[in-house]
Amino acid sequence: MVASPQLRNDQSLKKVFFCPEESSFYAHCLETLVLKECFEPTVIVEFGSGDGSPVIQALLRTEFDGVIHGFEINDSAYQVARSRIQEHQLTRKYLIHKRCLLNSPKPEATYLIANPPYLPAWDHHLYQPLLHGGIEGITLTKKLLSLGYPNVLTLMSSYSHPQDLVREALLKHYRVASFVVAPMQFGYYSSEPKVMARIKELRSCNRAFYSENIYLLAGVLFTQQPGSRDLSTELLKLMTSL
Repeated sequence: MVASPQLRNDQSLKKVFFCPEESSFYAHCLETLVLKECFEPTVIVEFGSGDGSPVIQALLRTEFDGVIHGFEINDSAYQVARSRIQEHQLTRKYLIHKRCLLNSPKPEATYLIANPPYLPAWDHHLYQPLLHGGIEGITLTKKLLSLGYPNVLTLMSSYSHPQDLVREALLKHYRVASFVVAPMQFGYYSSEPKVMARIKELRSCNRAFYSENIYLLAGVLFTQQPGSRDLSTELLKLMTSL
């Protein structure tokens, strides 16, 4: 996860996740892998809306005919998201709920979308605790796959045991329908010493893949639709290539 401390101070970065590069990538994945494939009114559920900027970007670039229900527990991010949604006059298409999707009645939807927390660390005492993804960075992503939505778009990091995440998806009868991969630089959140130490531990047992300069971030569309192709082999070859 990248962030630019020069753009915002430490307190701001702790309150609301801030990474323009990653947010733009998530918006691109949402636009190309989901919204442009929705040819009729569609309901989408989002886990962890943050400040709302990725979904807003994607909605402004498409003619999506449906509604996105976003769930966000960070009050600061929730307030920013509501303000931005109103500013862009998207209140009919993007509804934000201040509660956790995992602890709420499950809304019916065709897609679940998320840029879930994927920082691996032994505990959640980080600069931004809400970005903790468990000891391997994939705990929350696995929980999202357990919700049983027919299509799940999620971001996946090459330093957070990508093999186990794909294996979990296959066990839950998902296939990798499509994906987009981009290189990312280590930044403010991922360079925190305890996070980086854990990433190095994962690499030592062949569960994290990165170079000195970059890691890979993938936007992956998992689907349970029968007859769809499965690109899991190709995805893992890329995600473990560094």
